[in-house]
Amino acid sequence: MKKTLLALLLTAPAFAQDIEGLLKQMTLDEKLGQIQQFSDFGFSTGPSAAADNEKQKERIRKGGVGSILNCVGAKWTNELQREAVEKSRLKVPILFGFDVIHGHRTTFPTPLGEAASFDPKGCEETAAIAAKESRAQGVRWTFAPMVDIARDARWGRIVEGAGEDAYLGSKLATARVQGFQRGGKYAACAKHWVAYGAAEGGRDYNTVDVSERALREVYFPPFKACVDAGVMTFMTSFNETAGIPSTANRFILTDVLRKEWGFRGFVVSDYESVDELRNHGLSADGAEAGLDSINAGLDMEMVSQHIAQNGAALIRSGKLQQSTVDEAVRRILRVKKQLGLWENPYTDEAPEQSVLKDPAHRALARTSAARSLVLLKNDKNVLPLQSPKNILVVGPLGDNQADLLGPWHGDGRKEEVITLLQGLKNRYPNATVTFQKGCDFKGPVETLNLAGADVVIVAVGEAEAMSGEARSRSMIGLPGEQEALVKQVHNSGKPYVVTLFNGRPLALGWVAENCPTLLECWFPGSEAGNAVADVLSGDVNPGAKLPVSFPRNVGQCPIYYNHKNTGRPANLRPEYVSTYVDVDNSPQYRFGYGLSYTTFKIDGVVVAADHTVTATVTNTGTREGDEVVQLYIRDKVASVTRPVRELRGFQRVALKPGASQTVKFPLGDRELGFYDRAMRWTVEPGEFEVYVGNSSEAPKATSFFIQ
Repeated sequence: MKKTLLALLLTAPAFAQDIEGLLKQMTLDEKLGQIQQFSDFGFSTGPSAAADNEKQKERIRKGGVGSILNCVGAKWTNELQREAVEKSRLKVPILFGFDVIHGHRTTFPTPLGEAASFDPKGCEETAAIAAKESRAQGVRWTFAPMVDIARDARWGRIVEGAGEDAYLGSKLATARVQGFQRGGKYAACAKHWVAYGAAEGGRDYNTVDVSERALREVYFPPFKACVDAGVMTFMTSFNETAGIPSTANRFILTDVLRKEWGFRGFVVSDYESVDELRNHGLSADGAEAGLDSINAGLDMEMVSQHIAQNGAALIRSGKLQQSTVDEAVRRILRVKKQLGLWENPYTDEAPEQSVLKDPAHRALARTSAARSLVLLKNDKNVLPLQSPKNILVVGPLGDNQADLLGPWHGDGRKEEVITLLQGLKNRYPNATVTFQKGCDFKGPVETLNLAGADVVIVAVGEAEAMSGEARSRSMIGLPGEQEALVKQVHNSGKPYVVTLFNGRPLALGWVAENCPTLLECWFPGSEAGNAVADVLSGDVNPGAKLPVSFPRNVGQCPIYYNHKNTGRPANLRPEYVSTYVDVDNSPQYRFGYGLSYTTFKIDGVVVAADHTVTATVTNTGTREGDEVVQLYIRDKVASVTRPVRELRGFQRVALKPGASQTVKFPLGDRELGFYDRAMRWTVEPGEFEVYVGNSSEAPKATSFFIQ
């Protein structure tokens, strides 16, 4: 840490920043070392810890480590970096990576929740802060953003993405890449490439079999947006697509990503997914798994070591070309150079704690969480709360720090989370705010003492461990006896609000049909309680919208707004149509839906000659608030069937009572086109319907023709 930049330059080889020169100097073992990523170096404990840690350092000194994940802390990463920069032959720096998914020490709403804000600029800012904090701890590479489109609420990792819509997902993917990589000294990673969110049955890691059309129209666009935004790395997905696992799929890794899109960064496998090629039945053994993956276009292997251990023998056998290894290493070195790791390989240890504890970051976490809350119902106008004197908080998530962080919470600390109970106490210091759990996520319901409460805040939903990787659920209602708890409060006659904390759309059943007031809170992060209290009190008027459809029951999954019409649409005739006999086709809560404490009018829709759509939004209520104006189109007749409607523009607008604003949505080839029968992007002549409103059920406003 005390070495000056000049001293580092003097001790480094003259070719250190010359990638081609460096490649010529590297032995094959050193090249294979760059391809290898390890986990948890320097983390060994117990009787053999010293020997194990020394063995790991020796591997670094020999040039056998290109990247390390899950090493967090300036002192720790610097110690390991010195082994590479000061003691190895070629002094190639290590790239440290970590899962910085929705914040680092300061935890923001999980990505699905943050997507509800319909606020790309806000997503960019939270990503920038996450990068700043994790970089202060030696991390220079995040395995985010996750941009998988997901339409099945059973899939646990739906919590990590932006929901069901490729257009919204693309806008937020761009924002997050730009936030993470602001300043150019931190690398984002677009994952999981590709179609991971389409796993059959919503079961994690399961088979995916979708058409190339579905790939290009639904699952590719957010990844292409990442490439256009300059993302430095990609990560392969665990799943297969059309019989080829992504980690060994040349069509997606080379033909599309590199040749078609011109991506110049490097691709890393997901955790041991190279090794898993054997389980898929694609590769007979580890050597073949390494060969299949690197020949397909993979550059770095995470944790398993089949490329590094078998590369030399594969080259000698003629199965692997030296040029293939060189190109993978070239891509990795190029990113390291882009990050400035030769000039600045170390992390300044002095400001680490001040960065992690910056009050501005907590303020942003509070704002971000409040802007992500979706008001689903407010039938009796219980909200905003009117200066209650006695507030009773009930439910397993009412005084719960750990679960409000949500899955993949980086270096977030549960002891630093503001619970809902504490948030309400902070907001209402002169009121009596008490808590009764009532039930946990599995056990029986306790009898509540509701007598003295002016209002009851019911905090129900999922535990953190119910969402995320390997957390698929076959039933997606409120777990345990939480519905019974809500019924007990409902039957008391007391005014009450159900606050939902969850990582996926829930099939709420009785609760959705009978509870008058519902607030979707997702997993809000570090400032959870304060943010929810801000909305409950009316200090913040909810303006978020659902980025994903909520089904009436699990049998509707997958469910999404931009489906195809079919030859027998449900509204065509009373029988023999594409519908269920026991439930309506429509979701419980539709994509783009969300209420406010005020009212808005959207009118004056005009389509200009250049196909720019303008509309006027007016706050017709008595409170200041936000509205998300949404533009959808429908290509009525085309050479390939088109969805019933597609989101093609949105804008979140803040308005005072009585104020109006004009919003504009340009429609160009990207918004109006599609892939024709030959998979060529085209805009066909014909009629386009335009829908403008505040949800995916926006009314038809007008139509226009392309000649």
